[in-house]
Amino acid sequence: MKIMDVARATGLHRNTVTLLYKETATRIDLEAIESLCRLFDCGVGDLFEVVD
Repeated sequence: MKIMDVARATGLHRNTVTLLYKETATRIDLEAIESLCRLFDCGVGDLFEVVD
């Protein structure tokens, strides 16, 4: 799945998806997390991890 496909399916801005993909995003809205979880049929813990 391409970045543009994710952006279209979730309604998120392409730049937001790109920043998440490249792991350079500094913040994300809860609505965006919910949209991604619905698209990928997963939980929040499947999308993120804490790295020291």
